[in-house]
Amino acid sequence: MTLTAIATAVVALTATVLFAVPASAHGAMMMPGSRTYLCWKDGLTQQGQIVPNNPACAAAVAQSGTNSLYNWFAVLRSDGAGRMAGFIPDGKLCSGGAVVYDFSGFDLARDDWPVTHLTSGANIQFRYNKWAAHPGTFRTYITKDSWSPTRPLAWSDLESTPFYSATDPPSVGSPGTADSYYYWNATLPSGKTGRHIIYSVWQRSDSNETFYNCSDVVFDGGSGQVTGVGPGSGPSPSPTPTVSPSASPSASPSASPTVSPSVSPSASPSSSPTPTLPGGCAATYRVVSSWGGGFQGEVTVSNTSSSSISGWTVRWTQPSGQTISQLWNGTLTQSGSSVTVRNVSYNGTLGPNQSTPFGFLVNGSSSGSVPSVTCTVGSA
Repeated sequence: MTLTAIATAVVALTATVLFAVPASAHGAMMMPGSRTYLCWKDGLTQQGQIVPNNPACAAAVAQSGTNSLYNWFAVLRSDGAGRMAGFIPDGKLCSGGAVVYDFSGFDLARDDWPVTHLTSGANIQFRYNKWAAHPGTFRTYITKDSWSPTRPLAWSDLESTPFYSATDPPSVGSPGTADSYYYWNATLPSGKTGRHIIYSVWQRSDSNETFYNCSDVVFDGGSGQVTGVGPGSGPSPSPTPTVSPSASPSASPSASPTVSPSVSPSASPSSSPTPTLPGGCAATYRVVSSWGGGFQGEVTVSNTSSSSISGWTVRWTQPSGQTISQLWNGTLTQSGSSVTVRNVSYNGTLGPNQSTPFGFLVNGSSSGSVPSVTCTVGSA
């Protein structure tokens, strides 16, 4: 066996062990925006691809790949149990020392990350995306005045106690979307000026799974404006409108395309390639991770022709005992064991050699043969 094959097998096995229970609690700080969340917004395109504009986001993707942005809500440790110093090494706080997906690019020491403008001592509404709903506690910390963005964040750079904690706060919206969130009001630390990081820890109370986020902020009298996101977000970033921190808890957050395929950074041991079919469309099915009683799957749709395609449809027969409970980045139709998935508005057009993934959760064992999938151009 080659070294590459051995490494791939080890990574795949590690991912399987880490997901012994469903890693279904996902989310990230939206206000003030975490690095992964704002970089995801920074790079979104109408086609559903992620092409960073902000130089820090581009550097992070160059190191960690676009998987880190497709999975902006998954900076987690399944074995975290709320642990911080002594568990996650210095310099890896913003990536949470994650081992399932590579978020190491978000630990880079830079002063050009997207930033939220705030006022020291002000009361704001924090918002944390609810990709999946679970009970738990959110703790928010602030960097000391001695911290500098020119060096990687260390535990000694944070104040020793959180300036606010929220347990089982209220929420709005449906899980699995980019516009659902938990919310709570909190007073920001007083006497702060200039650049800082608000560090958040979401510790689930029903499992050891823990999420870690870095939110870059500047205390300059702002009220939640964000700069450094979108086209032109280089050295002179252009502000883009975001959710006002004073908005009513029942207000709908700013619209944001729901692009969220959970892409695994490693090859899956279970995949089923589909040969090129007439019409220039092909699809590949694979199991990303599995646990007792369920698994996460992914299908990648590829344009194999020399011209662009507009719209695609993927079909397969679901093995006995399996039921799809959730699907993203596509429109699902199920009739008995027959599964049909069509593109959504932002990922139907694919240029030559381009591809797009959609993901799903399945109730039932992933053991046995992987279903054969077919792909046709158009929404027929």
